[in-house]
Amino acid sequence: MTSDISIRREHDVVVVTPVGEMDAVTSPGLADVLEDVLAADLPRGVVVDLAKVGFCDSRCIGVLVAAYRRGRDLDVGFVVAEPQQQVNRLFVIAGIDQVIPILPTTAEAVDGLRG
Repeated sequence: MTSDISIRREHDVVVVTPVGEMDAVTSPGLADVLEDVLAADLPRGVVVDLAKVGFCDSRCIGVLVAAYRRGRDLDVGFVVAEPQQQVNRLFVIAGIDQVIPILPTTAEAVDGLRG
């Protein structure tokens, strides 16, 4: 299965929304999008909306952690929002929820990053 990734800006926060499965084939596309978002016209924050991602593997986790660290180094907030139950369970098992903030809704994530 493939993944489509949309990007929208809500004031000074960028929302990245992948759709589908995030695995070894599709995660590099997410990495490219996040790299581009963090390379030009820095936003105040980045939200990765995972509401439409039904599967995420270790490659996806690596992409998210790398983007979180890059954002931290650039003083850009980075939050994951609305992971489906299976994806959230993987994050908890892997301890990602202890590193990257995970919020229940994209709206909460955007509001939190806007300060």
